[in-house]
Amino acid sequence: MSQASGYRGVPVSEGIATGQLYHGSAPAAARSAGPDEVTAAFAAVARERSALAQRLRDGGRRDEADIVAIGALIAADPALVGPAVAAAREGADAASAVERSADAQAAAIGALANPDLAARADDIRQVARAVVTRMAGGAAAPPPAGSFILIGRDADPADLIRLADAGLAGVVSVSGGASSHAAIIARGLGLPMLAGADPEVLTAPAGRPAILDAVHGCLVVEPSPQQAAAVTATPQAAGTAGGLGLAGPGGRARAPAAPPRTSDGQEIILLCNVASAAETRLGLAAGAAGVGLLRTEIPFTGAAGWPTESDHRRALDPVLGLLAGRPAVVRLLDFSGDKIPPFLAGRPAGLPALLGHPRALGDQLRAVLRSGRDARLRVMVPMVTAADEMTVVRSALAEAAAEAGTGVPELGMMVELAATAAAAGAFTRASAFFSVGTNDLTSQVLDLDRADPAMRPALAADPRVLALIAAVVQAAGDAGIDVSVCGDAAADPAVLPLLIGIGVRKFSVGAARLPQVAEWIAAADSSACAARAAEALQAVSPWLAQAHVEAP
Repeated sequence: MSQASGYRGVPVSEGIATGQLYHGSAPAAARSAGPDEVTAAFAAVARERSALAQRLRDGGRRDEADIVAIGALIAADPALVGPAVAAAREGADAASAVERSADAQAAAIGALANPDLAARADDIRQVARAVVTRMAGGAAAPPPAGSFILIGRDADPADLIRLADAGLAGVVSVSGGASSHAAIIARGLGLPMLAGADPEVLTAPAGRPAILDAVHGCLVVEPSPQQAAAVTATPQAAGTAGGLGLAGPGGRARAPAAPPRTSDGQEIILLCNVASAAETRLGLAAGAAGVGLLRTEIPFTGAAGWPTESDHRRALDPVLGLLAGRPAVVRLLDFSGDKIPPFLAGRPAGLPALLGHPRALGDQLRAVLRSGRDARLRVMVPMVTAADEMTVVRSALAEAAAEAGTGVPELGMMVELAATAAAAGAFTRASAFFSVGTNDLTSQVLDLDRADPAMRPALAADPRVLALIAAVVQAAGDAGIDVSVCGDAAADPAVLPLLIGIGVRKFSVGAARLPQVAEWIAAADSSACAARAAEALQAVSPWLAQAHVEAP
């Protein structure tokens, strides 16, 4: 057997996968094409993606449909089509004309300051490649039977959706990043994925066996028999040693039949974080008691204006319709960070923007109440900095409930800012529950941008972050209100025992991570976790004392 080859990349959807390598895009055969054929190829790609988007919507997979629909809009964009057709009319090679037009558009988009919008440059190149392939009369080779790992210069989210039921086990992309649409789809489907991979990976022959470690960022082609056997024989989930001596979530664990308990009998409530019906179905099938975080802004990050009540209903109905009788914590629009839509570009965003637009707030609240009338509904406010913000939302919620003819659900808040966490006791009168967002809290405490490659869930184990979470848990306990952790740290094997140790008994994690987290809980001893947490907290730095002094 030839020696194993390794390629590095950045994990954007964690996990370990095994399978044969598959190059989704076949090289386009050289063939002349005139301007009319260029126009027709763009139109055909737009129709295909529109049709796929509609099938996804009909199946309740709205978020995935919205992503695919962006490709249809790009393929119909005169700014992309026009220059390519004009160049072909002037005698340029059609494929080159399409690629040059796409490169120009992608360069303009990629130069935008907003990283989420800049990542759409890959979407433009994906559409161009599909157009060139259609003009050439070429098509991708069918995937191999069994599990396979898709590799390519960039990953097309439409391909991930189409191939998900055909044996797709993982994805490797030379371009893209954690905020790319393909990465979002991969995380929702529980597919391990690397982005920013070594371009040499494109030369790896199709059909070769491989192990994809999307925790430590490595693709091993033609692994040794020992590596392959060890991965097959051991659980491939984060925190469990695999055949490469690495860790990551891989094979699907069995869904828990009842709420998980620690080895010494402590019951833990396990919920899932979702933004789509597909993730909700996945989480419920994996044993989630319900949804602990429904991200409502995801369908609207490309919106041209505030979503209306009808817009919200179209996004919420497919998700909340699955949660009759189950807990459903719906977070209000969180247009912040890399989730700022075009209509808020350069303007105040986040919670202040929503509170400053009473019609938008009322529209969302009425939609939440009407869509979620059969669920055990809770409403959650993101990025809270002052108790007065909760008062404004509470008043609007009561008004919306009167208009919708429903009861008033509990109103709680995310605790994801350092000053808010340090002053958690001051918010217990204003909030019926707390949900700790470890991603933003860790980012702020450690002064790391969320997009920084150094940011990872395990950093929530830093004593400065852990001490703030412990303060929130203590304040909630003193006031007798509910507290949970919904950030990615709850699904990290290094942090989860510490969170159990400081008293967290409710977690909400990504749907695909739920079975493994349940296994970790079952293997944990709460007394041992408490001892580990106490030891970790002894390392608290003077930063925490200063945070308490500066807190409002």
